[in-house]
Amino acid sequence: MGYMQNKICCFIGHRKLVVSSELCEKLKKTIVWLIEKKGVNWFLFGSASKFDELCLKTVTELQKSYPEIKRTYVRSNCPYIRNSHRKQLLKSYDDTLIPSKVKNAGRAAYVERNQEMIDASDFCVFYYNPEYKPPIRKPSKGALTSERPNSGTKLAYEYAVRKSKDGSKTVINIREDDFLII
Repeated sequence: MGYMQNKICCFIGHRKLVVSSELCEKLKKTIVWLIEKKGVNWFLFGSASKFDELCLKTVTELQKSYPEIKRTYVRSNCPYIRNSHRKQLLKSYDDTLIPSKVKNAGRAAYVERNQEMIDASDFCVFYYNPEYKPPIRKPSKGALTSERPNSGTKLAYEYAVRKSKDGSKTVINIREDDFLII
C-alpha cells in the first residue's frame, strides 16, 4: 500500500446557535463530501461551542462508516494534563494536543489555537454569522464601562479567508444558504 497524505479539516463556529435538522443534514453532507471527494481523514476540534459539539457528534457517527478518519481535540489551555484527564478526553476523541504557540498565550489562547488549527488545515468549516454579537461582559476590575468582546469566530473566519487567498486551503461557511456541495 502506498503512502497516503493526511488531508485535514478544522471546525470553528459560534458558541451558541440554533441546531435544526436542515443544519445537521447540510453538515453531514459536507463532511461526507470532504471524506469521499477531497480525501479528508483528520478532523480538528476546538471546544466550548455548540458548533464544535455538533461537528464532533456528526464526525463520530460517520466514523462508523469511515473508520480511517481521526478526531483530534486541540486544547487552548492545560498544556500538561493528567493521565486521567487524557483518558477522559480519549473517550470522545482519538487524540488531543496543544499547539506550542498556545501554551503561553494567556487571554489570546483561543485566538492562537484557532489560528493554529486553520494553518494546519486544508479545509476550514465554519458556522459564521456576520451579524452575531457576543454578549456584553461585565466591567472588569478598574474598568468604567462594560465591553462587548470581539467574536472569536469572526476573527478566525477573517484569518482563514486571508490564508485561503493563495489557494492552499478552502473555507466553507456552512451557515450560508447558497453553499452547495458539488
